[in-house]
Amino acid sequence: MHDTTVTPSRFESERFLCVVLHDVAASTRAACMRTLAAIAQVADVPVTLLAVPRYHGETPTPDLIDWLGSRSRKGDELALHGWRHRDELAPEGPLDRLRRRVYTRGEGEFWAISEREATRRIDAGVAWFRDNGWPLAGFVAPAWLLGPGAWQALATQRFEYTSTLRELVHLPGRRSVKSQSVVYSTSSAWRRQSSLLWNWVVPRLESRNPLMRLELHPRDADFTAVRRSWQKVLERALRDRRAVTVADFMRHDRAGAPTQVPAMTVAPSTQWQSTTAE
Repeated sequence: MHDTTVTPSRFESERFLCVVLHDVAASTRAACMRTLAAIAQVADVPVTLLAVPRYHGETPTPDLIDWLGSRSRKGDELALHGWRHRDELAPEGPLDRLRRRVYTRGEGEFWAISEREATRRIDAGVAWFRDNGWPLAGFVAPAWLLGPGAWQALATQRFEYTSTLRELVHLPGRRSVKSQSVVYSTSSAWRRQSSLLWNWVVPRLESRNPLMRLELHPRDADFTAVRRSWQKVLERALRDRRAVTVADFMRHDRAGAPTQVPAMTVAPSTQWQSTTAE
């Protein structure tokens, strides 16, 4: 938290887009494939897939493992998205209940757990990636909620980045890149309608930001109005932005590279050898 924030003037000649798909798991794979197909209807772009090893307690299937491996080889990035995704601890007070039971619907797994428990779950997720031979650069907490214990646990890991709703964060130094996510909520009619209104505004507010983040969920292709909305956001963004994975953007940002990022043709190269910092 002590480092500076990237300002638009640093990358005034560069414009990027990161497309991120959350909650990738065995039970969501069919819906994820529909969302990826809807992305491909607009353009063939690299996607950062946020994989959950034990989503809501389920065991990953061989089909999921094979599919994720093929997406990685194709050029998509796989990032670790918690362990179970569920927030199973009791809220403390009305505000905490509003945040954890209403706003995030009990999905903020890493908000209230201890450093020790956060480390245990992250280590298990890292081992899952390593056992499958997948490169790993990023950790994104479910619902973007990182509590004190989770932040402390991340300090002992070798991730290159994490993210919140409003920024990407370099690790371990925690220098942030401001970028408000374009994200939809589809669990009820009022949430869908609110998302459509909100996401009419956000892309316009973010239009001058060097980085735009389009963050999708498995069922975002299942509701016509929502799908058309984010497809329009994607189409418009690609008119003057280069689509890259989150890992590629963060490496470019860290290096302060010149004006362009090469098109991604292979999976990110970071391979885990250890689960703790040297």
